[in-house]
Amino acid sequence: MRCSEEGCDRNAAVELHIPWAENRVVCAAHARVLGRQDGIVADPFPDSGPDLLEE
Repeated sequence: MRCSEEGCDRNAAVELHIPWAENRVVCAAHARVLGRQDGIVADPFPDSGPDLLEE
């Protein structure tokens, strides 16, 4: 599965639970940035260990 952010071709490693919008699956890099907003919960995929280390 690919990151849902426009222009990103990395593998998705995290699901972001966003109270005011649809949940999104994103790569580790986008999760680090987007997950800093209040109310967003980042939920890493159980099998995404290698993807998290490659970022």
